[in-house]
Amino acid sequence: MKVLWITNTLFPDVCNELKIEVPVVGGWMFSAALELLHENTTIQLAVATLSQVDQQKTFLVNGITYFLLPFSKQEGKYNKGLESHWKEIQHSFQPDLVHIHGTEYSHGLAYINACGSENVVVSIQGLMSIIGRYYFSGIDKNKLRKNITLRDIIRRDSIFGQKKEFQKRGEIEKIMIQSVSHIIGRTAWDKAHSWSINPRANYHFCNETLRSEFYQHTWELSGCEKHSIFLSQAYYPIKGLQQIIKALPIILRHFPDTKIYVAGRDFVTNRGWRLNGFGKYIRSLMKECGVTDKIIFTGILHEKEMSERYLASHVFVCPSSIENSPNSVGEAQLLGVPCVAAYVGGIPDMISDNETGLLYRFEEIEMLAMSVCKIFDDDFLAQKISGNAIKKASIRHDKHQNAKVLSEIYSTISK
Repeated sequence: MKVLWITNTLFPDVCNELKIEVPVVGGWMFSAALELLHENTTIQLAVATLSQVDQQKTFLVNGITYFLLPFSKQEGKYNKGLESHWKEIQHSFQPDLVHIHGTEYSHGLAYINACGSENVVVSIQGLMSIIGRYYFSGIDKNKLRKNITLRDIIRRDSIFGQKKEFQKRGEIEKIMIQSVSHIIGRTAWDKAHSWSINPRANYHFCNETLRSEFYQHTWELSGCEKHSIFLSQAYYPIKGLQQIIKALPIILRHFPDTKIYVAGRDFVTNRGWRLNGFGKYIRSLMKECGVTDKIIFTGILHEKEMSERYLASHVFVCPSSIENSPNSVGEAQLLGVPCVAAYVGGIPDMISDNETGLLYRFEEIEMLAMSVCKIFDDDFLAQKISGNAIKKASIRHDKHQNAKVLSEIYSTISK
């Protein structure tokens, strides 16, 4: 069976071929691809995505065919020019099945418009049309307006513009979902929203395989930095950095040595004209709460570094205003790092409160603070949550089982 994957990110093998840096996102897809080929040796896999190339390119690396299409900086806009590339790829590879990973960008819809939707399946990652609703994440609009920076004006990229881009991409996403007969999802949240957009589509359940590093280690209470909190993302309001900052003064009353580690570049301090509106808001909030010296940005973390940061943390917090099933929660649970997360989107499918993590309402920073303090204060609870999470996550993210289920979905659709 010939299977064509359409993705939003380049895989490590093709990055090495192009001699460019491997992205820190999307590594779970590469792991899933390798496991799928191991599970079903009859599959011939091709992976197509956009890249900074002048013309369409094709590589064969380690048994996978890669198609690179010219990238266009037109987020939120449909690029009709891609249709001719998709027709050429479809004619060249002649796939029996096409799997579009994610609905966030329009190049998947361009394939459907060029080549049809027969034997096409779309897997849900996030849902732009829904996430856009929560983009401001409870931050007062007047505060956001006051924090618009020169950089936002010059680049026409204020937080208000970003929300509009999400909404535009959400409209393209709806068309894509309405165009297909098969959808792959993994939570009650994505199932409900997929059904509301296209009730005629067949919904297939399949959990995700994570990056290989996270199957190889186990968190230990004795080995972590006590009273340390880890956040895996923070660049956008929906990731909820503002909520943990608001909760931190409460936590500090009980545990004055608490520190928060945030994965990614520091987008708040020493930015000069590059400071964006959200960064300015976060900087002022940190000062207002008196916690500037308590928050540490780690810089970009690759797979091994990310795993090490999880393992060094006392608790992992996912304070997002909306998520489907964040891989960050899966990675933390697979390692056994105690998790605290907002009860939003598909997270309740991943965390059973007080068993495999602690849940709280997104707006309730007091509950967030208490949940973190509970884990800091109760070693038995921390270790109970850790052990239970490992058991559940090991089943949910079982490489062999997920590859088997995905292969069976492909067989069902192609028949």
